[in-house]
Amino acid sequence: MSEENITHVTLEELLEKRKQGQKSLTDWQRVDALTDEDIERAMRDDADWQDHIDIDWSQAKMVYPQKKKAISIRLDEDIVDYFQSSGKGYQTRINAVLRHFLNEQKRLTK
Repeated sequence: MSEENITHVTLEELLEKRKQGQKSLTDWQRVDALTDEDIERAMRDDADWQDHIDIDWSQAKMVYPQKKKAISIRLDEDIVDYFQSSGKGYQTRINAVLRHFLNEQKRLTK
């Protein structure tokens, strides 16, 4: 996708445009006309997808948020550094890893 087709607006600008009756600038007819092959080709050409396009999602499961319990936990420094290096939401990612481990343990003990 070329930079000339990308539009940046703030939330406030978007809300003002909507208030004035301006519709979306997205060409939805073009989007609807895309085939799966077109989408995959575009993804393969997009650098943001390079690490994600060939992930096998067939075993993915929907995870619904559960009520969290605040605790204090001591973890090895390199583990915390690793999860924090990937940015905001690192505690949620740690929780997801622990959730996966728990699910696997339950599956193996059945």
